[in-house]
Amino acid sequence: MNSIHAVGIIAEYNPFHCGHAYHIKKAKSLAHTPYCIAAISGDFVQRGAPAVFDKYTRTRMALLSGADLVIELPPLFATASAEDFAACGAALLDSLGVVSHLCFGSECGELSPLLELAAFMCDEPEELSSLIKQYVSLGHSYPKARQIALERCVSLDSNMASHMETLLSSPNNILGIEYCKAILRSRSSMIPLTLSRRGSRYEDEELSHSYSSASAIRKYLLSEYSGSSDGKISPGPLAGQMPDSCLDLALAAVPLAVHDFSSLLSCRLLELHRQGISFDRFADVSGELAARLEKQLLNFSSFEDRIAALKTRQYTYTRVSRCLTHILLHMTAQTYRSRKEEGYASYVRILGFRRESAELLSAVKKASRLPLITKTAHGRNILEPRTFSWFEQDLAASHIYQAVLAQKSGQPVKNEYTQSIMIV
Repeated sequence: MNSIHAVGIIAEYNPFHCGHAYHIKKAKSLAHTPYCIAAISGDFVQRGAPAVFDKYTRTRMALLSGADLVIELPPLFATASAEDFAACGAALLDSLGVVSHLCFGSECGELSPLLELAAFMCDEPEELSSLIKQYVSLGHSYPKARQIALERCVSLDSNMASHMETLLSSPNNILGIEYCKAILRSRSSMIPLTLSRRGSRYEDEELSHSYSSASAIRKYLLSEYSGSSDGKISPGPLAGQMPDSCLDLALAAVPLAVHDFSSLLSCRLLELHRQGISFDRFADVSGELAARLEKQLLNFSSFEDRIAALKTRQYTYTRVSRCLTHILLHMTAQTYRSRKEEGYASYVRILGFRRESAELLSAVKKASRLPLITKTAHGRNILEPRTFSWFEQDLAASHIYQAVLAQKSGQPVKNEYTQSIMIV
């Protein structure tokens, strides 16, 4: 490990709030380092939706609140299952050569049961795989099928058994298990750390007195913006929920929601149909789901209404949302497989850094095992042809986001070639 070391965090910051600032501060303390590197989702997030604010605004929020270097999770894996989201984030951080610890929040706040279950799942005994397939065939969603199968496979006298239901029903615990799996499978030297999630639950959509969830903050921002004639958002209820500098950025920005992409999705589906391209060509889209989407092709409904019409017990809202986002962004199953086989990460896109942490960036430039991209135009010169084609696909996803943002805001928006990295 380099003499300079940092703690890594994988996050969405959608948007950045006081709980995230606490996480960064505590992570640095636990890892005994003054540096934190955050790998964040770009313009689209794991639940298959656009981020409420663009990636550069959220990068600036993170840098102003304690992060020293921010890198981007490629959109293909930022919108993936928990397993691939975690694997990509861990691969990116590990490739930098300076990340000694990976710190994540969890509902349980204990590392040992998460590690024990992760180790068990890494081996994935034949019985477990068979049971998961069996329960999926009975109509359960994959997450539910896996939970039932694990409950049957895990020994009752195991330390995991008493925690099983809590571990597999809480979103941050699930991600924590996947982070541990990624570290174990890759034999990474990164040391996992966890701390208890504070405040509201991940899915709570109402603002609380302190540490409200990102979901609640998003809901408030979008509701206020859509209900305002001049696009002004009342900051009152958000005081104390976001660091002051982040709140100022949020109030000056234009938030995006999934319904802003409804017309674009309908046009995309129609064009693919006209070209004779099957929907199951795209990542996560099964033949069954593709057929159902084909039947509803001419129902020109909103993005959310399409999800609701396709959702079943087996295909959760989030799964369908990811599938539609993959179609919208032209993320094919073949590309998904290829990039996964290449180890998830083929390059590192730097979104921003703190001037006072320039020493950290210098250490990363010396130690990184992957090409570092600080300027978009340099990508063609430093990446292999196939990797560059993937980079172009990632840029295209952001350009789609930026096109919608420009339309909604009525203002010019910088693209991936004119936007400089954030330096604070």
